[in-house]
Formats: sequence, C-alpha cells, structure tokens
Amino acid sequence: MNRIAIIGCGGSGKSTLARQVAAVLGHPLTHLDAIHYDQQWQPLPPEQFAAEQQKLVAGDRWIIEGNYASTLPIRLAAADTVIFLDLPAAACLWGILQRRWRYRGGQHADGVYDRITWGFIRYVLGYRSAMRPRIHALLQKHGPHARLITLTSRQQVNRFLGQRQR
Repeated sequence: MNRIAIIGCGGSGKSTLARQVAAVLGHPLTHLDAIHYDQQWQPLPPEQFAAEQQKLVAGDRWIIEGNYASTLPIRLAAADTVIFLDLPAAACLWGILQRRWRYRGGQHADGVYDRITWGFIRYVLGYRSAMRPRIHALLQKHGPHARLITLTSRQQVNRFLGQRQR
C-alpha cells in the first residue's frame, strides 16, 4: 500500500480515514478539495486540476482522497490500492451532520469544504444508484491492477483501521 486512492460518497468518511491511514503509514496525504477549490470555493479549471493530479500520482508514496469522477482515471491508473467507502446514504448523511456540528461549516484547515445544499443531499441520496455503477466501470477500465478494498459500514472501516495499526 504505497499509492492509495480513497473514494466514496460525501459524508462516507474519506477524509477521516485518509488522515488515519496516513498517520499509520507515514505517506503524504492530499485532500482533493484543497486542490480543486480556492478560499472562495472557486474551482480550478479542469485542465489545471487534472495536471495537479498528474504531478501528485508521479510520487512513489501517496494517499489521495476525494471523488471527482472526471479525473478518477488519473488516480486509478497510478494507484496500487483503492479504498472505496460504499456506505449507505443514511450513514453518509449522518457523517455530514456530524462534520457540520464539529466544524460549523466553511472550509477546514485541510482544505475540505463543509457545504450542504439540497443538490448535495440529492447527490448523497442517489450516490449508490447513480455513481456506484460509474465508479465500478472506471475501476474495471483504469484500475484492474489495483487492490480494491470496499468497506460498506463504519464497523468495517474501524476493523480495517484496527488491522493497519497492529
């Protein structure tokens, strides 16, 4: 596990898991929100966002967390491990509410942005039916060489972390 892509629905715990795995393995961690958005929540142009990821994946060891399906092939092609947090919508919505309570909204120091809109809630509710098939297709096309770890509950995430800490 030297080049790890962590993907999943908003609120699934990607950022938290990424921080914990980075602490255990000592790999550099990148939150894609921190690259994609500036302080005013303005996105980078798509070409620049893709170019930044090309630079990141050129390293020998990294953890990159975030979805961004349009640039997922860049990360999948270079990753040796993909961790897919495939949690139910209710768990993701609960994660979003906990994050809102903890951070009180806005952009966090690590670049993750806590922004809840009706569009985002609809995205979370429809993630498994709309995005999961797309993610699986991208995994088959761009990441068949990578070890895929799919975690479908917070309990599985905790067990996975417990195994890493031994």
